Amino acid sequence: MEITASLVKDLRERTGAGMMECKKALTENAGDIDAAAEWLRKSGLAKADKKADRVAAEGRIAVAQDGGKAVLVEVNSETDFVAKDENFIAFIDTVAQAALASGAADVEALKAAKLASGATVEEARAAAVAKLGENIQIRRLARIDSANNVAAYVHGGKIGVLVELAGGDAELARGLAMHVAAMNPPHNKAADVPAEFVAKEKEIELAKMSEKDKAKPAEILEKIISGKINKIVNEVTLYGQPYVLDSDKSVEQVVKAAGADVVGFQRLVVGEGIEKVVEDYAAEVAKAMQV
Repeated sequence: MEITASLVKDLRERTGAGMMECKKALTENAGDIDAAAEWLRKSGLAKADKKADRVAAEGRIAVAQDGGKAVLVEVNSETDFVAKDENFIAFIDTVAQAALASGAADVEALKAAKLASGATVEEARAAAVAKLGENIQIRRLARIDSANNVAAYVHGGKIGVLVELAGGDAELARGLAMHVAAMNPPHNKAADVPAEFVAKEKEIELAKMSEKDKAKPAEILEKIISGKINKIVNEVTLYGQPYVLDSDKSVEQVVKAAGADVVGFQRLVVGEGIEKVVEDYAAEVAKAMQV
């Protein structure tokens, strides 16, 4: 059977393996795409090290929680195709449970944690690489261990949030976690906003003012600038933002009405900070077919 560029591309999308690997697999299996996919999986473990330098910027965030103990884990893959694979999802759920049970404070400690099977998380990761044919990396984790109300929320597997709330109840804590996922406030309260940021914004607002406004009395000018800065600070703080579940009120108003206080929150987004490689699949297929 002829090994066409289209066949190579189909196998690449199905398995996440490299173009050259897909072409070889199809050649070895007379163009049978099912047999080629199985061949790639069987030979995956030997190639796991070669996959380690490939950019893994997709993936998912998994959560595990037991009362006031909660953890988020980001596990990356190369493609969204693999991130949606049921084997990948099962793997990251297992990793999250291991993170919660072990109390691991960082990724290196998590890799050494044991699973129910007796294997370490790192050994399970290597097996997942072999099975799924992509570079898979456990990138980071976030955790809260508190006697307060703790909410853990994951949106679409791509955004994960932990919120610690003193007072209030579990429903409010979850609502706040959903708010943080949707609105991405950089800071919790006004007091958490860096002084350098405020000073820079004041400088910018002053520069934007007309000469007529700048000529106003100092106390009036200060009030004008302060009003603009307060608005900016509200935009970049959880407490200052309109609450997503009741936009007529600010988060601060909702929290204080419940007699509560947000101790803090953590937010993870899959792939943030990772430089993604934009691949030209057509060019890659053409190149592979010429070799």
